[in-house]
Amino acid sequence: MKCLIVEDDFASRMILQRFLMPYGDTEIAKDGNEAIAAFQRSVQTGSRFDLVCLDIMLPGVNGQTVLKEIRSMESTSPAPAAKPARVVMTTAVSDRETVMDVIPHCDAYLVKPVKMADLISLLKRFGLIKA
Repeated sequence: MKCLIVEDDFASRMILQRFLMPYGDTEIAKDGNEAIAAFQRSVQTGSRFDLVCLDIMLPGVNGQTVLKEIRSMESTSPAPAAKPARVVMTTAVSDRETVMDVIPHCDAYLVKPVKMADLISLLKRFGLIKA
């Protein structure tokens, strides 16, 4: 499994990376621009991400915009992936409207601090790791 962790908070990045490293390769992006560039590289090289953990509140380009860009790249790629990346939004925001805005485009969301058991449960549900 290949994972992209998009998180501006150092501690949250390290926690997610520690949770995901046993299951595959992880790449880090600290803001929305880095995330878009990393995803674009993965599409261009054919080494696509299976999972994107994406913070909603990011400096510069926010998570909602990053998610829309990811979905756009997937749908307009000359060589579409067999399966789109699974996107899990991570948020400290309890604002229902913000979370509901991203739901149609993502696969799930987790409220921070993310618990390992919740993340692993999603990975199993998505078929990214064995149950």
